[in-house]
Amino acid sequence: MLERGQGRWRLDEPMVEALEIGSGILGTGGGGNPYIGKLRVRQALREGHVMEIVPLESLPDDARIVAMGGIGAPLVSHERIKEGREGLRCVRALEERLGIKVDAIACEEIGGQNSMEPLIAAAMAGLPVVDCDGMGRAFPEMQMTSYAIYGHRSTPSVMCDPHGNVVIFDHAISELWHERMARACVVAQGGASTLASAPMSGEFIKRFAIPNSYSKAISLGDAVLEARRAHRDPIEAICKSEDGNVVFRGKITDLKRHLAGGFVRGEAIIKGFEAYEDDEASVHIQNEFLIFSRNGEVEVIVPDLIVILDADSGEAISTEMLRYGQRVAVLAIPCHPLLRNPEALEVVGPKGFGFDDLVFKPMSIDSEGGTS
Repeated sequence: MLERGQGRWRLDEPMVEALEIGSGILGTGGGGNPYIGKLRVRQALREGHVMEIVPLESLPDDARIVAMGGIGAPLVSHERIKEGREGLRCVRALEERLGIKVDAIACEEIGGQNSMEPLIAAAMAGLPVVDCDGMGRAFPEMQMTSYAIYGHRSTPSVMCDPHGNVVIFDHAISELWHERMARACVVAQGGASTLASAPMSGEFIKRFAIPNSYSKAISLGDAVLEARRAHRDPIEAICKSEDGNVVFRGKITDLKRHLAGGFVRGEAIIKGFEAYEDDEASVHIQNEFLIFSRNGEVEVIVPDLIVILDADSGEAISTEMLRYGQRVAVLAIPCHPLLRNPEALEVVGPKGFGFDDLVFKPMSIDSEGGTS
């Protein structure tokens, strides 16, 4: 089993299987379908590409690291297959625009298919990927990374689509304006593209990235696979691995979901069963699962992670795969401390999503294993 935070290592196919599972869980419903990403990574490995992961602490302070990820609606990325070289085109266009050579690629968000895109682009460019990301989960908007929250300016940036279009955002007056312009562009490009941001220094990323993201996602996936092999409960294994807890079990009885402005928005209504049969829960969606409420009372809210799993198999269910009648378990997992500081909560807390009347209350695990 891969140890979190170990030294330089190479990705292999068994690790990719685990990464699919772990990134699906950490995706909190978004980040793109990890199964499709897994197929693309596996194909690149079989073509002879090398995917090397390096630890944060190994980076020189003056290294140039470019963060990359997909932008758009998960539903589109699930239905429209990528051309394959979008990420590489982003890197090369950024190098040409700035007159530099990139030293490594970082992940924007470890959740879902977005964990895979940096691996493919870096392998094609002959670069390593840093064992980190900017979210420790998935968020729907680009300014919601620890990189941006703690001062990185993302422009100049480059967006590439499957058709071969290359768009350069030369300067944005704020990270929010960068998000707005890129979101408008991705809608014009069909709803899903790849974006690479301006380089960060090694000194900066070592301070403000979420560390050990790839090794964490793979070890989480390994824990699930081991539980299945041993005929143990994979949901229990996830909770043990991530200090999480089951907050609800039930059946989806209503599902409202629509595509608007480059996002999937909606709400899932869940009627409880087993210990929760007298309760009804709801989960608010904006690409990811943002708010969990029971009987009208908010219990878990961003930036803490809300994960919906198949109640029997423990498989993560993304927003585009939710269906009426599914039997699900809802998990709550605490976010990384970098996302709980006041400056972070302004961006990735309730106010960042327009819920001005809600206050973030960090979940904690009490001595009995419950969530409070």
